[in-house]
Parts: sequence; C-alpha cells; structure tokens
Amino acid sequence: MLESIGFFEGPTIAAHVVWPTAAEIPILAERKVGVIHNPTSNMKIASGISPITDMLQAGVRVGLGTDGAASNNDLDMWEEMRLASLLQKVDRMDPEVMSASTVLTMATRGGATAIGLGEMIGSLEVGKRADLIQVVFDDVHHVPTYDVISHLVWVTDEQDVASVVVDGKVLMHEEEMLTIDTSRVAAEARALAGRIQAALDERNRAPQQE
Repeated sequence: MLESIGFFEGPTIAAHVVWPTAAEIPILAERKVGVIHNPTSNMKIASGISPITDMLQAGVRVGLGTDGAASNNDLDMWEEMRLASLLQKVDRMDPEVMSASTVLTMATRGGATAIGLGEMIGSLEVGKRADLIQVVFDDVHHVPTYDVISHLVWVTDEQDVASVVVDGKVLMHEEEMLTIDTSRVAAEARALAGRIQAALDERNRAPQQE
C-alpha cells in the first residue's frame, strides 16, 4: 500500500520491519529503504522475528539498532549483534546464516548506509569521519583469539571497550570518560526518576472517573 501512494519516493528509514511480505521485500530493496533491525526490542515486546536474512539476500539496506530504553534497557550494541545472529539461525534452523562478518557489517557500514550516511561514516576510509573504538583483547575471556571478527561478535562486551573516538574527537580514553561527568549524570537521572515516580504515584492515588 505504501508503494502505491508514493511513500518511498523520498529517502526512507524504516524501524523494525518485522512482518514484511515476500512481495514487499523487493520493493524495500528497489526503493533503497533503510531498515533498522532491533532484535532485543522485538524480543522484549514479542513483536516477532524480522526476516533479515531474506532482506539481505534481496539487497535491502539493513542496519542494526537498539530502539529506545523503554523496550531495550541497556542499549548494548554487542548484545544486539549476538541476538541478531542467533535469532536468524534459530528461525531458519540453519547455523550458517547471519555470520559474524555479516552482523558486524550491519552494525557498522550497514547502519551508515541504511540511514543515508554511507559516504560519511561506517568504515575507516580516507575522507570519512574518524569514528572508532579501541577494544582490549587482553582479558582472559578473549583467550585464545583465533578470529578477531568472531570474537568481536561472540565474546566482546561493553567492558572491553577502552577508548572511543567520534569524528576525530576522543570521548573516552583508557576507560575514562573525557566529555561527561558520569557521577553528575547519574545523580540527575536518579532525581528525574524520583520525580517521575512521584508523579505516577500521585496519579494512581487520584480517584478514577467512570
């Protein structure tokens, strides 16, 4: 229906896309729609398993996302990569689908392309913005390391990230945040959460109108 009314004439980013039909997937590819796959969110709210494998085979631009905190909580991209792969494997009953390389691409270049910024970000290339992270493989859970890409997807978590650079600016160095006072942010978040909870409690105490 969206195709029939010209919805995809301009740049389009579609979140989730859990239940596309077999006829709709080629349309997404032809119209260069960017699909953002959010596996944790889809699992938490029981919306289903998106046919990402079919979309990738059809040439759809697929990136990996987290959705919001209300339906994800920790917004962990490492977990998203693992779940994206595992869901496709069990859904297709095929251990070969959604390889570590494929899912890592979805989390990097794929995401950049899906949102229309593939020429600016998503990979380390001359002329692109310098967005990168330093992952430490020294901890025992990374030993032995046979395949770096496999370890990034199946072993690494947020605790292994030592440094973060965005557009050439160092935001975290050797696990120290340089641009954010995390203690202050946490205090402000707790205070805001308290005000929200108080407002909800007050609303729940109010008489219910028929």
